Amino acid sequence: MFGSKMTCDVFSNKLFQGENLLWTGQPGQGIVLTERDALLIPFSLLWGGFAIFWETTVLSLKRSPMVMKLWGIPFVLIGLFFIFGRFFVDAYMRKNMHYAITNQRILILRSPPFASLTSLSLDRLPELRLTEGRNGRGTIYFGHQTQGLHRSGFSVWTPSLDSTPKFMSINDAASVYNKIQRAIRPDQSTL
Repeated sequence: MFGSKMTCDVFSNKLFQGENLLWTGQPGQGIVLTERDALLIPFSLLWGGFAIFWETTVLSLKRSPMVMKLWGIPFVLIGLFFIFGRFFVDAYMRKNMHYAITNQRILILRSPPFASLTSLSLDRLPELRLTEGRNGRGTIYFGHQTQGLHRSGFSVWTPSLDSTPKFMSINDAASVYNKIQRAIRPDQSTL
């Protein structure tokens, strides 16, 4: 089953001659919580709470030096990103992502400001892994996923920037996983 016409259209000039779309879709939209948020949310509240406490205390003192007043501002801004901003950045990034399965490749397209096209050949796909929730929404990982908080850069805070290729938070993930398996081995049936 195909996603929206717009999702199909974004791949029209990315296909090789003779390549056909088998499925297109997008990640789940809106605010999405992941398993790592069990640690990140308390940490962000501690960081942000302490930074706000520090800054309000320093600003309330009449004789505090200007350096001390300015020192806490970056920490408050980082804390606010950790608490709230990261969810909105991730939602914005996912809104501009599109996925496709073709008869030759897996395609992951990310629009600006972090534009990229990831292309994985079906005959050389790395390890496939499916994680699925109770509602059928899930993520298909292409390759070894870095576990826990051992990711680099903003991918710890913004899952859509993770360097592991994946179809993140898609509807009917098991069905899409089976489509990939059939595309890899078209002559064999899957479970």
